[in-house]
Amino acid sequence: MKNNNKTGVIGVIITIVVLVVVVIVSQIGIENNSMFGNVISTLFTPVQNGLSQIAYRMSKTTSIADIEVLKKENEQLKAENAELKESQRELEVVKAENDVLKEYQNLQEKFSAFTTVSGLVIERSYSNYDKIVVINLGASDGIAINMAVVCGEGLVGHVISVTEHTAKVQTLADTASTISANISTSDQSILVKGTIGVSQELKATSIPAEATIMQGDRVTTSGLGGIYPKGILVGTISETVNTKNQTDRYAIVMPSVNFNTVDTILVITSANTENN
Repeated sequence: MKNNNKTGVIGVIITIVVLVVVVIVSQIGIENNSMFGNVISTLFTPVQNGLSQIAYRMSKTTSIADIEVLKKENEQLKAENAELKESQRELEVVKAENDVLKEYQNLQEKFSAFTTVSGLVIERSYSNYDKIVVINLGASDGIAINMAVVCGEGLVGHVISVTEHTAKVQTLADTASTISANISTSDQSILVKGTIGVSQELKATSIPAEATIMQGDRVTTSGLGGIYPKGILVGTISETVNTKNQTDRYAIVMPSVNFNTVDTILVITSANTENN
């Protein structure tokens, strides 16, 4: 038993001596300067190589383990990022819905004198002559032909055809559209028509000779004709054009509604008789 212990101690001492010699040889470069150095180098090179291999394997094992940890962390971060993006999309949807609801509420307050149904524009059909939008309201919602359609900016047009769940609306810019209107500086009525071409400009005609028209004058519905209630904003005068004959003069009206972008609308299903 004692011999075994002695043998172990001797082995440890020899190992330490060998390692010390290896370090000394490595530091002073003795293997390059003498025959003794060559012998030492020959004897201990395998030991050095073995130690280098052990160190390399340990570093490689550590690197592989680190890479696996990084992979797992990366996958976790990707999953968390996907969850955050999904939550952000859900919040954006909720915000958009809230914005639409607020817009509906504001519209209904603005047109509280009328009974209305709220809806959305779902399709547009524009050409040089036709300027029509389709809304997501139809007969099942109580919509009928000739009902006026408005939005927050003013008058859009009126319903010209109805299906069970949709309706076509002829906008003011359509060439077939003609409405009776008033100018803010005159109590007398004029006619406002759609124009040919891609422009949304409207043309005001039948202007009384004694009426004074100026750029910036507001144009509103007159309540005549049985379709549009009185007082709804149509647009503003952007230009007046005088002719040789005073009765033929006309004005360009810039509509208050952008028919290319309007989306949230109200259909007036009935109006207060005092506003007609």
